[in-house]
This record gives sequence, C-alpha cells and structure tokens, in this order.
Amino acid sequence: MLAVQRNEAKAALTLAERDDAAAVIERALILATCTLVTVLYAMTVTIANVSLPAMQGALSATPDQIAWVVTSNLVATAVATPMAGWLVARFGRRRLMNGCVIAFGIASLGCGMSGSLEALVFWRTVQGAVGAPLVPASQAIVLDTYRKERHGAVLAIYGMGSVFGPILGPTLGGWLAETYNWRWVFYMILPFTLLALMGTFAVIRDRVKPSRIRLETLGFLSLAIAVAAAQLMLDRGERADWFDAHEMLIWAGLSLISLYFFVVHSLTTEKPFLDLKLFSDRNFVIGLLMVFVFGMLNFTPMTLLPPLLQNIGGYPDSVVGYIIGCRGLGTLAAFTFMIIGSRIEPRAMILVGFTLQAWAGWELAHLDMNPTVWAVFTPMVVQGFGVGLLWVPITMVTFSTLDPKLVPDASSVYHMVRNFGSAVHISLTVTVSVRMARHSYAELVERVTPLHHETLPWPWSYADLPGLASLSRELNRQAMMIGYLDAFVFFVATSLVVLPLVALIRMRDRNNP
Repeated sequence: MLAVQRNEAKAALTLAERDDAAAVIERALILATCTLVTVLYAMTVTIANVSLPAMQGALSATPDQIAWVVTSNLVATAVATPMAGWLVARFGRRRLMNGCVIAFGIASLGCGMSGSLEALVFWRTVQGAVGAPLVPASQAIVLDTYRKERHGAVLAIYGMGSVFGPILGPTLGGWLAETYNWRWVFYMILPFTLLALMGTFAVIRDRVKPSRIRLETLGFLSLAIAVAAAQLMLDRGERADWFDAHEMLIWAGLSLISLYFFVVHSLTTEKPFLDLKLFSDRNFVIGLLMVFVFGMLNFTPMTLLPPLLQNIGGYPDSVVGYIIGCRGLGTLAAFTFMIIGSRIEPRAMILVGFTLQAWAGWELAHLDMNPTVWAVFTPMVVQGFGVGLLWVPITMVTFSTLDPKLVPDASSVYHMVRNFGSAVHISLTVTVSVRMARHSYAELVERVTPLHHETLPWPWSYADLPGLASLSRELNRQAMMIGYLDAFVFFVATSLVVLPLVALIRMRDRNNP
C-alpha cells in the first residue's frame, strides 16, 4: 500500500519537482536536445555572414541588396516568433519541434540550391519563419523542466547553444566556402538538422494535451504587417532616398497604421493574439528594451567584418571564418562563468556587459587600412564575452516578476523583439556604412588633383587610363573603410544608450521572494 501511494505521489509531481534518478536523466536529455536545437538555429543566423562577399559576386548584388540575405531571415523570424505560443498550444511541443526541424532542413537545402538572389532571399525567409518557434519553444521547455531556483544555471547551459552555433557556423562555413563554394555553408546544416531531429523525436514529450484553439488572425496579421513594413522601409530606404520617395512613405504609413490597429484590436477583443497585460510588468518592459538593444548589437560586427576583411584586408573566407568564430570563444567563456556566477547581481552584470560591447566597438572603430588578425581578434572575443554576460541577467530580469501563466507569450515577444532589433540595426548600420563611404569618396576625390601628379606613387597616375582606374579603386577602398569605421562608432553609441535603464530595474530580495 505504501509503495502504491509513493507511486501515486510521484506521478502527481511534475518533472521539475521530481528528484529521482530517472527524472534527473530525463531533464538532462531534454536540456541537451533543446541546446542542440538552439545550436542549429544559431548556426543559420551567422553562417551566411562569412560568405556574403562571395554571394554578392556570384549573384551580382550590391552591398545593401546582399544584406537582405541576413535581414530577411531575421525579419521572418521576428514576424513568426509570436506564433510560438499558439503553435505549442495547438499542436503540442513534440509535433511542433519535429515539424519545424524538418522544414528547417528543407529550407536550408533550398538556400544552397538557389540560383538567384530572389530565390536565396525567399528560402532564407522560409528558413527564418519555420525556425522562429524553435528558440522560444525550447526555452519554455527548459524553464518548465527545471525548478525556478535553478533557472540561472540552466539558462547559462542552455545558452551554450547560441555560443557553439556562432563558433561552428563561420569557422566550418568559411573553410567549406573557400574549398568548394558558398552553397556549402547551407549544405553543412543538414547533418546538424538530422541530429536535432533524432533528439526531438526521442525526448520531447507533451505535458499538456494540445487544444483546438483558434489563431487570432487579425492580431497576428496586423503585427506581422507592422514589423515587415518597418523592416522593408529600413532595407529599401538608402536605395530609394528615404522619405523623398513615395514608396518609403507607404511603408512607414502601413507600419504605423498596422501597429495602431494591433494595439486597439488587442485591447478590445476578448482573446487577443498577445495579452497586453504583459506590458503592465515593469521589469518585463525594461527587459524588452534591453534585449532590443542586445539584439541590435549581437550580429552587427559579424555582418560588417566579413566584407571589411575581404575587400579591404584581402583575407580569404577561411581566415574570416576563424576570426568571426573566435567571437564565440568569448561568449563560451562568459556562459561558463555565468554557470557559477548566476547569483551575481544582474544589474551589475548588465552594466559590465554593455560596457564591454562599447569597448569592443571602439577598438574596431580604430582599425587601419591594413587590419591584422590580432587587431580584430581581441575586440571580437571581448564583444562575445559581453554577449555572454548579458544574456542570462537580461533574461532573468525580464521574467523575474512575471506571472508564470504569461511566460509562453512573454517568451515569444522577448525573442521577437530581440530578432527585430538585430534586423533593424543591421539595416541602419549598412545604411551608415554605404552613405558615409559615398560621402567620403566625394571628399577624397576633391583632394586629389593633377597638381599632385608628381607625388602620386605607382601605379596611380593621371597619365593613362590604367593609372586613373587604379587611383579610383584605392580612393573607393579608403572611402569604404571610413564608412565601416563610422558604422562601428554608431555601434558604440548604441551600446551606451541603454545604460540608464539599469537604474529602473527592481529586483526581489532573495530572502523574501
């Protein structure tokens, strides 16, 4: 009788509450699988960056056009991420994770087989959309699997997925791109997709029976249109001369009207797509602002450095991949530190993390025309370390005072804002780089006149067309470098603007939760 009662009591406990050996092993396997899924997603976000110059040449694209390969993926992820909560409730964790991983593999294959820029952007958009639910669903599973007092250490372990992805992706992708071609940076995702699929099939289980709840279509569509229109405005702005073009006014107006409709509809409908009660929590709102800036800083250096190192420094894909991958070493060190340091005051860690980001950006803003590997390696490792220090405390602050019932929706909004921040800042940074390069080229041309003919070194010359062409290429190269340096100064300013928000965070007393 006592054995039966113990079994019944054990069955009544959730997996997070159980302490038997089987539960410990099951929790570890779930954590490992969710981390692997995060590795898969993180690889695809960063893997294309190292081969952007090769793609640009192969697909005959301009710098702002090839940036769509990155931003289309991020925007699709941002738009589809809020659906994660509904998808989990409608289809269950198991079917959602398995389906998204399979579709993710198909989209990655499509990226590798693309024969035009339009096709590549399409498949990258699909890749971002089907991969969007993976991270918030995985994070929700991890948080649900462990007790709240262990969330700090567990999130640090889970965050390793976002570390190993940016290490493996650029490093292995750069070598494959140099050895074969840029298509292999997408083909290499397929083996990791198979491993992730084996894990989700084996250990992900539904704790709650899926329900036939309906998607609140109007709310989702209005939010999706607002985000997509805003990103299209940012991506197309420089090429269309911003608000001097009617197209930009249309995108800006559509985004604002859609956002207004979303807010009004969410406040007046009985069951909104996203519960706006989330935004009554002070720490959640501050956390969203911080993770928006975190997202803005996260991928910008990895978008700027590959063309800088290849076009200005003359480095091959493999070396660029190693340099970009070294950023992950800093993040790995930070996450390892956070496993044992998760009890450190989160506000202090946030201040240190954003300050390190600013220092790294300042160092990159002082590169010269012949950047050495070491000159880029050190700030990239520091930037990665700052990323690792920020992720856990920002996540803890954001969810620290939130009602547990709101966590699934909150997790979706959290990751949507982070991804949208990344896409926004990449677009703005590319705009700053291109515009300042154009302005600098015009200034440099004015300073080089036939009066300098005698002092011009070979092969620059006014005497013949080859000499003029060589001089023009060098002026363009120096103008491009000035544009990149100005973009890194913009990165520094973005890192510092968020610091005053730290003073607004309210932390609960650990002894009086």
